[in-house]
Amino acid sequence: MTNADKPVVIRPLRPEDMAEWRDLWTAYLAFYNTVLPDATFESSFARMLGDDPQDYHGLVAEHDGRIVGLTHYVFHRHGWQIADVCYLQDLYADPSVRGMGVGRALIEAVYAAADVAGAPRVYWNTQQDNTTARQLYDRLATLTPFVKYNRLP
Repeated sequence: MTNADKPVVIRPLRPEDMAEWRDLWTAYLAFYNTVLPDATFESSFARMLGDDPQDYHGLVAEHDGRIVGLTHYVFHRHGWQIADVCYLQDLYADPSVRGMGVGRALIEAVYAAADVAGAPRVYWNTQQDNTTARQLYDRLATLTPFVKYNRLP
């Protein structure tokens, strides 16, 4: 069996994943020209390992004994429906495994978690020029016409 033939396993984040998770999240943040302080890494990781249902959840993709992808998602209330919705905030696959289905597997795992939680809607944002990722997203979701605004500093 070649390395590419080995299965990708999606599983919840575990305490011992901190170093590999941090490396992947750092690479993801760099893609978006973002640097975060150590305290944010520590807080985010701790929250994803906690048991507060309002906190973020973390999943990782494991391939050949190493973590090669991650996703973070959170359930929240929505004013237009009774059921919670799921926001998929972060999704990243190491460039060495792109094209192996890691991104798809992570999104589908979030879809499955949303189904279990009774959250029929999963949504996320990406940059308009993120063409590689958008090719996958266009196969798994519907592009909306909404434009995002952020509060001025």
